[in-house]
Amino acid sequence: MPHPFPKWKGRRISMTKTIVTIARQYGSGGRLIGKKLAETLGVPFYDKELIALAAKQSGMSEEVFAKADERASSSLLYSLVMGSYTSVANTMPINDKLFLLQVNIIQEAAKKGPLVIVGRCADYILRDEPRCLRVFLQAPKEIRVRRAVEEYGVDASKANDVVTKTDKQRGNYYNFYSNRRWGDMQNYDLILDTHMFGLQGSVDLILKAIEEKERTYGKVVPDDDL
Repeated sequence: MPHPFPKWKGRRISMTKTIVTIARQYGSGGRLIGKKLAETLGVPFYDKELIALAAKQSGMSEEVFAKADERASSSLLYSLVMGSYTSVANTMPINDKLFLLQVNIIQEAAKKGPLVIVGRCADYILRDEPRCLRVFLQAPKEIRVRRAVEEYGVDASKANDVVTKTDKQRGNYYNFYSNRRWGDMQNYDLILDTHMFGLQGSVDLILKAIEEKERTYGKVVPDDDL
């Protein structure tokens, strides 16, 4: 019978517990890294896939949800996020409906086992989950602007503004729904510069972090290991 976990650099990766959440600056390669990581580990991957799942659960248009994705509304939803929202579900903004649906999808998916999730405040939604490894990916802005043009097909004359506005949008979304600050190092276990390490190098470092987390899971790390 084949081993249930894939090989990484000649070694078996036994990801029996760890859930990886990836927050990312626009153009830092978050989706590519997340997808490669999930493929290496043989676990489910969620990014824009969450929109399709949310649309299916709600019976609403996937296109409508796509336009609202990772955009904060102007409602007072924060006080309702983790409580009962049935009574206002029919009147709340699309952004809020999508967020609440994604909260449910992410929490239910996490109960089933290890996975990789990009964006969507996943690190906050799973903030009380001890199996979670929270990663933030960044890169110099000029590198991200270049990637936006060369890999994402953004008009060169607009790329700088697109990078700035997308980061601001993601930051506003995270700050609004989590009441935390996007990019604050206190919210993450691992922060990587993807330009320094490269996309594959970043995947390898996250895999190494998973190995260490699995090795010490549920244990007190001795002072001489610090």
